[in-house]
Order: sequence, then structure tokens, then C-alpha cells
Amino acid sequence: MSNTFLSDTWVIARRGLKHMRRQPEALSDATIQPVMFVLLFAFVFGGAIAVPGGGSYKEFLMGGIFAQTIVFGAFGVAMSLSADRNNGAIDRFHSLPIPRASVLAGHSVANLIRALLPIAFMSATGFVVGWRIHSGFLDILGAYGLMLGFSFAIIWIGVLLGSLVSTPEAVQGVAFIAIFPITFIASTFVPTSTLPGVLKTIAEWNPTSSLANSLRHLFGNPGGIAPPGSVWPIAHPIAYTLIWAVAIVVVCAPLAVLQYQRSIKS
Repeated sequence: MSNTFLSDTWVIARRGLKHMRRQPEALSDATIQPVMFVLLFAFVFGGAIAVPGGGSYKEFLMGGIFAQTIVFGAFGVAMSLSADRNNGAIDRFHSLPIPRASVLAGHSVANLIRALLPIAFMSATGFVVGWRIHSGFLDILGAYGLMLGFSFAIIWIGVLLGSLVSTPEAVQGVAFIAIFPITFIASTFVPTSTLPGVLKTIAEWNPTSSLANSLRHLFGNPGGIAPPGSVWPIAHPIAYTLIWAVAIVVVCAPLAVLQYQRSIKS
């Protein structure tokens, strides 16, 4: 049974990867968009934003761009799952003698592999614009591992969204309204200390901020050391990010599976 599940999961995942290769325009959010954000913020806004404590804004920026793009990953998962629900692919899968769980697992594996693309593109673009890593091998490994782990958690938000919302167009609207504020009211592009009142509090407890600050810390970039008196998520960004990643999987994965089962019966 386990061998069947694993092999069928890989078949579904490979199908998703082939679709990405044959429809490269669908990968714009994973390739062109993060590169554009790096270039725009590095060269257009970089000269106007000062990093508290000094240091290169381009190096400060990269942790935020990584974090934002990983959170945006929920878009792709939800879109692909919603499209399969509408074009009849899900019905065809379930008419085959395969475990039903392999469909969701295949989507998850394909999108986890897909998440590596923007990380690779942003890393290369960052080095071109002047981003440098000032830490050791284990810290670098930890940073990329943290990105992959949080990407896995975000996939389950995408699966839940794709199971709740009926069409890809609706997914875009809902995800845009929900995800954009989360990624901008954070320390993605500016330090949280520069935000006013309530926005500062939201940004300090926003897991996007903790992910960005964790990466800055692990890469040895500006903004990676919390100032004295910081709230707990800012002072312990790695622990806070891991707590969020586990909580998202524990809460969203069962809900996503339940809602998916309901959606294919309706």
C-alpha cells in the first residue's frame, strides 16, 4: 500500500512539474516576480531606506524578499488545485485505482519542488546586485532549510484555499487580498521600528517578519540582530518561525484534507 501511495504521489507530482515546464508563463510569480522585486527595491528604494545599526540595505532586503516570495507560494498551490477541480482532472484521478490521498500529496510535492525555483533565482539575483553571505556553512544550510520548511507549511494554506474557493480567478482575488497585507505589514522591506503604532505591533508578531529576520540572522546580514528590549518574536525569530510552521501544518493540513474531501463530493 505504501509503495502504491508513494509511486502514485510521484506520478501526480511529475504531472504538475510537466505542466510547469510546458506553461512557463504560469511560473512568472516564481521566477520573474521575485527577481523584479529584488531589482526594484534594491535600486529604486535602496537609497532612501536606512537600516538601523547601519549596513547595506541590499543585504537587509534579501531576507524580506525570500520571506515574501515563500508566503506568496500559497498562490501557486491554490491555483493548480482549483484548476484541476474545474477541468475535471480530479474526477479522472479518482476514477483510477489510486489512493485518494496521493492527489493532494502529489500537488504538495510538485509545489515544494516548485518553491526551489524562486529561492534559486533570488539567490543568484541577490549576488548580482551586491548581496553577500557573512556566515558559516551550517548557518547557510539552516537558512535554506528553514525556507524549505516554511514553504512546506505554506503549501497547506494553499491546499486549503484551493479546496475552499471554486475557481482559479476567485483564488487570485482572495489570495491577493489576504496575502499582500501580510507580506507588507512586516519587516520585509523596512525595519519594524520605522512603522507607526498598531502597524508596528502587527509587524513584530507577523511570522513573515520572523522568517525574514531569521534569514538575516543566519546569513549574517543587517537586521539579523534584535535590538535590546525587543518583543519575543523579534528577539527569537528562528524559534517563532518554527512554531508558526508547525502550527500551520497541524491546523491547516487536517482542515485542507477535510475540505478537499467535501469539495470533491459536492
